[in-house]
Amino acid sequence: MKNYRGVKQIIKGMPASDGDGVQLTRIIGTPYLDQLDPFLLLDAFGSDKPQDYIGGFPAHPHRGFETVTYMLDGKMRHKDSAGNDGVIEAGGVQWMTAGSGIIHSEMPEQEDGLLSGFQLWVNLPASHKMATPKYQEFSKEQIPTEIRDEYCSVTVIAGETSLSTKGVIVNEFVKPIYWDINLKKGGRLIDTIPSEHNAFIYVYEGSVSVEKNNDEKQNLQDSNLEEIRKGDLAILENGEKIRVIANSDSRFLLIAGRPLNEPIERAGPFVMNTKQEIQQAFNDYRLGRLVG
Repeated sequence: MKNYRGVKQIIKGMPASDGDGVQLTRIIGTPYLDQLDPFLLLDAFGSDKPQDYIGGFPAHPHRGFETVTYMLDGKMRHKDSAGNDGVIEAGGVQWMTAGSGIIHSEMPEQEDGLLSGFQLWVNLPASHKMATPKYQEFSKEQIPTEIRDEYCSVTVIAGETSLSTKGVIVNEFVKPIYWDINLKKGGRLIDTIPSEHNAFIYVYEGSVSVEKNNDEKQNLQDSNLEEIRKGDLAILENGEKIRVIANSDSRFLLIAGRPLNEPIERAGPFVMNTKQEIQQAFNDYRLGRLVG
């Protein structure tokens, strides 16, 4: 007997605008799903219309959490108050620990063509909210992709698969899983997720179904399947394993992390544990103390 994670709830994203008018879909960080500990925000952006993204995200501060930018198409240049400067290209990821504070910008490195990707915010524990800022940044070529069969491949950004492929990101706070999964129609993903982790699936191409079936030998029944369509975020139930079937050629993110179970106070670009800490963050920003 295996305890497979079924679907607890399906959430739709909301159209939103951020930065200098960048059009995006906000999936976590809305009235429908404020947060899923330890995840604070998930945005999906994607357009081939320059007016939807060309303004980018001019210089803005962060403190108390981590931002994860995963590019599917196009390029994004980042600069910060600590002197860091680089470009995230298609298939690349940047995992930035804002910690005690940093001011950075993220600007499209193109004026035409398709720009698409995701930004995820991951909370930091109280013990590390004032840590020194740092970056983990990797190109597509540096991120391992596990080819399971002709139907299934898994790009492993963080975490470790049941076949022992390890992601490039190191994070001991929430021990995250961040996988980009490509399933051809009829393909299947079966893997493990730590039972204490909160987990979700976000489908950005096609349609998949999650199987809730506690007996591996039992024939599948329609009642054991929950469909997740393009644009859906599915919060997964507790369990130790997951099985996903592709109803069509599909791509989806599987993201999971150990909850911190700490109080959260957030205001704009700052996420702390108390209102007093939030006020201090705003004071430090006004006084020019968020410099990385």
